[in-house]
Amino acid sequence: MLVNSKTFYTNHAQEIDRYRASQDKSLHLVNIDSRYPNLDSEKDLVKMSFNNFSEIQKLIDAEKRYKLIVVTDLFELSEDIHYFLNLINQMLEKDGKVLITSINPKWNRLLGVFEFLKLKNRTNKRNYIPPKKINTIARSSGLELLLTNTRQIFPFSLFGIGTFVNKLLELLLFYLNIGIKTYSLFRPLFNTKKTGSKSIIVPAKNEAGNLEGLINRIPYFGDDQEIIIICGQSKDDTLGVANKLKAENKKLNISVLTQSGKGKANAVHEAIEFSNGELIAILDSDISVDPETLEDFFKIIEDGYCDFVNGTRLIYGKEKGAMRFLNVLGNVSFQFLISIVIKQKLTDSLCGTKVFRRNYLDHLKDWSDSSLIRDPFGDFDFIFSAAYSGQKILEYPVHYRSRTYGSTQISRFRDGWKLLIYFINSLYRFNVSK
Repeated sequence: MLVNSKTFYTNHAQEIDRYRASQDKSLHLVNIDSRYPNLDSEKDLVKMSFNNFSEIQKLIDAEKRYKLIVVTDLFELSEDIHYFLNLINQMLEKDGKVLITSINPKWNRLLGVFEFLKLKNRTNKRNYIPPKKINTIARSSGLELLLTNTRQIFPFSLFGIGTFVNKLLELLLFYLNIGIKTYSLFRPLFNTKKTGSKSIIVPAKNEAGNLEGLINRIPYFGDDQEIIIICGQSKDDTLGVANKLKAENKKLNISVLTQSGKGKANAVHEAIEFSNGELIAILDSDISVDPETLEDFFKIIEDGYCDFVNGTRLIYGKEKGAMRFLNVLGNVSFQFLISIVIKQKLTDSLCGTKVFRRNYLDHLKDWSDSSLIRDPFGDFDFIFSAAYSGQKILEYPVHYRSRTYGSTQISRFRDGWKLLIYFINSLYRFNVSK
């Protein structure tokens, strides 16, 4: 009597969606003998035998290129892993990614027992490829590992009780990576340069005295740049100053928006909806970060080093009064917790300066729309959604300056509690099957 694999593969299909963006072209390579439920209905799915690469070669010959290629039930059975990965790499777009899904080798012996007891279909002998060692193999084929995680410890429904048990085990044991299914995401090791039009978003509330100095210091990136100043309800003349700067600087292509909602996160999201650039930067209007550094932020992205650049204020010494002691303590504490969840060692999660490509925005929207609590600043939304969807994140160290006008918009205790609850929700989402 075979154990029903429907729950296992349903969860697997939902996990794959985490890495897909609606506008991107994707390909799913699946073992023809797999019990994956969408074999005949999923778009851009190719069924193939585990050592017959003719289907892949047909796609290469047709010059097909994909933003995401997913591999299911093939990699751990392949007898020529190097050749297999080389073929896949040929089908990737320049900034594409590969998601290798395979059986966690920790389960090989137990699954062998299931097969002996005829509780599971027999499969060919699996390769022993621990997730931590897969990167050295992939790099020989021009791919680098971005992240690896596991899912499904108890993949049975049992009238809904099994689903609860599985989620509980995943949450409690997330750091052990003992799920049956392993997900490893890769990107090309050598990316080519890719320039693009630029949008610079400046959220501003009670910043009338800072805007002119800020705008005058933003580097000019050419005719295909735009600066979007989005103004919250202010006690000073922030909106008036923004409109004056727009009128006086036609060459800079400045747009001025009036925020309809409240909070910095809402302002940034509204400005993103209005923006047109292929590359998007967020720059706080308090001039605590030198605007000139945007040149370096954009260059890191355009040179292909990563998908998302986040500023870090905690490398260099800070100017006196730039960050209060409790804020420093909160930043360090949150960053320690965040690094555990996203499994990347970042030094600063709340720096307001960041740059990313437009094709990442679908992942940002999916993340923020399904969050139980709103991020008051938006910085957590960006970091968590980028890590969750497998974007390569790099940090750029900035000098953190003290304000010369106005006061901080942050409430340490009210907003700190919101971020803590947000963190707990994110811990669950990162480590539990959908």
